[in-house]
Amino acid sequence: MPGKRGRSASTGRFVKQSTVKRHPKTTVNESVKKSSKKK
Repeated sequence: MPGKRGRSASTGRFVKQSTVKRHPKTTVNESVKKSSKKK
């Protein structure tokens, strides 16, 4: 799931991108790279 995900700075829980836009002071965007799983 490459892309961005939002996280609340106060609780550490994941939030929606719409929440990040509404509350920029209390949320952060994290860049997520596609993980390469070895078999």
